[in-house]
Amino acid sequence: MKPQIIAFYLPQYHPTEHNNLWWGKGFTEWTNVAKAKRLFPGHYQPKIPADLGFYDLRLPETREEQACLAREAGVTGFCYYHYWFGNGHEELELPFKEVVESGKPDFPFCLCWANESWFKKFWNNDGSLVDKKILAEQKYCGEEDDVKHFYSLLPAFKDKRYLKVNGKLLFLIYKPLEFEEAERFMSLWQQLAKENNLPGFHFSGFTYFADTTGEDILGSGFDSVVSCRHNRDKIHNFSWFLRKITSMVLRCPRMMKYKTIWPRLISDLERHDERYIPVIMPNWDHTPRSGRNGDLFVGSTPEEFKKHCKDVLSSVNEKKTPLCFIKSWNEWGEGNYMEPDMKFGKGYIKALNEALSELKD
Repeated sequence: MKPQIIAFYLPQYHPTEHNNLWWGKGFTEWTNVAKAKRLFPGHYQPKIPADLGFYDLRLPETREEQACLAREAGVTGFCYYHYWFGNGHEELELPFKEVVESGKPDFPFCLCWANESWFKKFWNNDGSLVDKKILAEQKYCGEEDDVKHFYSLLPAFKDKRYLKVNGKLLFLIYKPLEFEEAERFMSLWQQLAKENNLPGFHFSGFTYFADTTGEDILGSGFDSVVSCRHNRDKIHNFSWFLRKITSMVLRCPRMMKYKTIWPRLISDLERHDERYIPVIMPNWDHTPRSGRNGDLFVGSTPEEFKKHCKDVLSSVNEKKTPLCFIKSWNEWGEGNYMEPDMKFGKGYIKALNEALSELKD
């Protein structure tokens, strides 16, 4: 059995009432993408979409085309970021709601509750943070709100397209250790699942630092840990500190070589422990959102990405439940996408497909 590959999916490609208020009328993720600047020689910015263009996720045709490209790549399904801030406050829910209600595209999915507050940040010229204004605060409002949250998603949980791990509905929580009542929440949802004739949940906690927080997440009652390690240098590698100082002096973003970083994106835990699920990353460039304050990989190409894919896929293929994630399908504002662009075309899609095809059974 080939590994399941689930790609994180950002729904911020359509105007919303609150984004219009916070950022200006018509704002979407494309606003940041289109205004991105080339900050040093050889910096690939702005990144311009090719086949799908600057799409609008209100259009069902766009969602169908995305699913077709994902199938072509060998992606099993999408993991939609889901925003529930408490007391019924949702954001960016329209695309996923229409996917569920329409039954299209006929492509598997699951959800990642992105449980973090949204801020608007203000910076000094030297790159230091001046202030930040809260836009939407993540609140945990107790059992009544948790029940409301569950039933708001019940049609999705009952959908035949919903992805399962060992027969259980896969549900991710982005910041599991910031949710102090996570154990109570998960127990309640397991009970509600039983009452609604669902098979129960496989809860997975997301982390950037699997080696330091993975056991804490598992100890909080989660079934698995999804580990995205590109920020690992910030706590483990003195070279990151040197890059930060250099970037402040030279007023340039913090850079990491892709061919150096991808071998470190999967640890021994993720290679061998069934409870740890690794993440494949095609690229990273946060400068469209944060300018010279951002981090980025340099030198990512479809050829290097294929090596990364083969490394991760060959490892998870040895597990009883071969599963990994891609971060991400379409996070263009973080230079973190599989969709075709004007420089590489379908290069990353073809690279993943080839890596899967060459995988030994």
